[in-house]
Amino acid sequence: MFDSDAPLRGVRSSGERLTTTTVGHMDASELTTLLTPEALRLLRDLPPYENETDVLALVSRLRKDGHAPGLVATVLTQARLRKKAATKFGPFAQAMLFTQAGLEQATRLEVAAQHAGRFARAGCVHIADLGCGLGADSLALASLGLTVMAVERDEITAALAAYNLSAFPDVTVSHGEANGAHLDGIDGVFLDPARRTAGHSNTKRQMNPDDWSPSLTFALDTVRSVAAGGIKLGPGTDRELIPGDAEAQWVAVGDDVVEMGLWFGRAKREGIGRSALILTPTGHHELVAPGDAPDAPVGALARYIYEPNGAVIRAHLIGEVARRLGGHMIDESIAYVSTETPTLTPFARGFEVLETTAVDPKAISRALTTHDVGRVEIKKRGIDIDPATFRKKLTLTGFGDGVVILTRAGTKRLALIARRLDDRVEI
Repeated sequence: MFDSDAPLRGVRSSGERLTTTTVGHMDASELTTLLTPEALRLLRDLPPYENETDVLALVSRLRKDGHAPGLVATVLTQARLRKKAATKFGPFAQAMLFTQAGLEQATRLEVAAQHAGRFARAGCVHIADLGCGLGADSLALASLGLTVMAVERDEITAALAAYNLSAFPDVTVSHGEANGAHLDGIDGVFLDPARRTAGHSNTKRQMNPDDWSPSLTFALDTVRSVAAGGIKLGPGTDRELIPGDAEAQWVAVGDDVVEMGLWFGRAKREGIGRSALILTPTGHHELVAPGDAPDAPVGALARYIYEPNGAVIRAHLIGEVARRLGGHMIDESIAYVSTETPTLTPFARGFEVLETTAVDPKAISRALTTHDVGRVEIKKRGIDIDPATFRKKLTLTGFGDGVVILTRAGTKRLALIARRLDDRVEI
């Protein structure tokens, strides 16, 4: 039988007993309730629900069955989080426990698998996951047969990580600070510095890397001290912070740029300083370069226009995409590439330009009517316009789908009436 105290005993703690301070949207009393056999059985057997009416009926039934209000609320919260977590963890989510804050900051499992693969290819056998959160990266590492020492500074999150990783005997979870971890026998380190202030929904990003926990300086020193190291940072991290001895990789899941990773030692690939990795349901696609790619030349707007994936833009590899497409930029400071012929690519969204007009709602509305567009997506780059407000000024009378791209070339503001090139394959 599951012992409600077992997950807590599995956490090596460097602090005091759990307090009632709410951290990550869960306090100690909620955790204690959640880690009881009654709550876990109830969570396991909970029927699916789709809407608010179902929830009310379920609450009523559970209360009628004699379950305490706090228990019902805790279990239903976990059920909601598990459903939400399916987008990051797939079927694994149904066997995991979460906090709202922890789920928001957790690495997607398919991205964590990329991290784990780096350490496996580097020949590492014992990895320290410092700042493990709910355990996504540790789960991926352990799935490859690696021994993992996971450390998490928030005690409640550490307890949940211990539960989530309990199926892996070669994983230990400790509650403590990353800068207090002993790395004897460790040949690989993965660090995810906390970059937000503690609290609830009002958490704020810490812009100064010295204020991260641990600091970027400590993180860099630590990953350089072992055979292979990686640091997970936000995709918008200041590029000036990227050290010269790192491979910087921006990762996107589809069109969503989720992180920038810095890789060192044997985890860094030879001759690669910048990379953009795009994960799609049909495969993984990557652009690599020794450093920032030189920009492509600027030319006139042609029949087709491409918007590079955000990972490509962040990695400063737009010029590489332009060269692959045989195209040019329409403005040296705007991330659009234009070509005379269509070429499908996983690294950019392509559009056929049907007409160019002034950035004027009436002129755009007339052009949309001409091309029978009644449902429109508005994109903008290099121009200060709110798409939602601008949409209200348009008259849409057609039946087809279209795209309005608001941008500029030099000092000229342009509205491009376009249609999306849907299918993308690697070039």
